Amino acid sequence: MAGALKQIWDDVAGLWSLVVGLKVTGSYFFKPQVTVHYPRQTVENLASFRGPVELAPNPDDPERPRCIACMTCVMVCPGGCILVEKQKKAEDPTPNSPDKDGVTDEKAAPKESPKGPSRFIYDYTLCSLCGLCVENCPVHALRFSNRAYLAGTDKKAFIFNFLEQFAEAQKT
Repeated sequence: MAGALKQIWDDVAGLWSLVVGLKVTGSYFFKPQVTVHYPRQTVENLASFRGPVELAPNPDDPERPRCIACMTCVMVCPGGCILVEKQKKAEDPTPNSPDKDGVTDEKAAPKESPKGPSRFIYDYTLCSLCGLCVENCPVHALRFSNRAYLAGTDKKAFIFNFLEQFAEAQKT
């Protein structure tokens, strides 16, 4: 008798689980669709879309990127999709010239090394869009783009040289 009651209770609990599941499904059945049927429809609000990473312009000089080549994005990226090379320190072709007494000034101010990348390569095929590079950038030089319609037939089309793209974008 106890076994039969337990079987009935399990059947009722299973039936209740089915009713709860159908209730959830039914509530979403009458809500508007979220999916966009591309190419018949296009995405209208791209403000919240997190596309591939891009460089942000410097607010003081919009023709150059905000990046200071601190290498934080390279170190934190789990996929290894970012390659940054720092600019080399400019060599001073003329050594300190002697003053009128014939003494060279050894305490002349050293040349400040440039802060910025000489090369910034981003491989979108390796990126998982985790956002660690964007979150950890100390100067907020990286941001997610809203390029939703990125397509290509070659893997090389998804390896971006940000400095070239930045220069081209600033020309337009």
